[in-house]
Amino acid sequence: MNQDQVSSTDAPASYYERHIFFCLNERKNGEACCALQNAQAGFEHCKLQVKRAGLSGPGQIRVNKAGCLDRCAAGPVAVVYPDAVWYSFVDNDDIDEIVESHLKRGQVVERLRVPPDLGR
Repeated sequence: MNQDQVSSTDAPASYYERHIFFCLNERKNGEACCALQNAQAGFEHCKLQVKRAGLSGPGQIRVNKAGCLDRCAAGPVAVVYPDAVWYSFVDNDDIDEIVESHLKRGQVVERLRVPPDLGR
């Protein structure tokens, strides 16, 4: 291996343990979209709960806004990476469960998962 190559054992740890992205896209043509289903409130609540739990910052959790994630039919949606787990949520209780179970303990909230074939 030359000095410009990095082996998998030398790869740095991810800057964040997990990212959760909330689709906040709004479609102007009347199509279904996350923005019209209270996605912004879910994002803000998640960000607050993660901060209150002391889970935010490098090596921990990052809560991000996203444009269209193309899963409109399941909206509002959020996705947790690197786990690639897609969620739909209805209210703050759902967000609290995602934070407590998945973001804090790494346990997927099965009842809130978006079916894999549900797209736009």
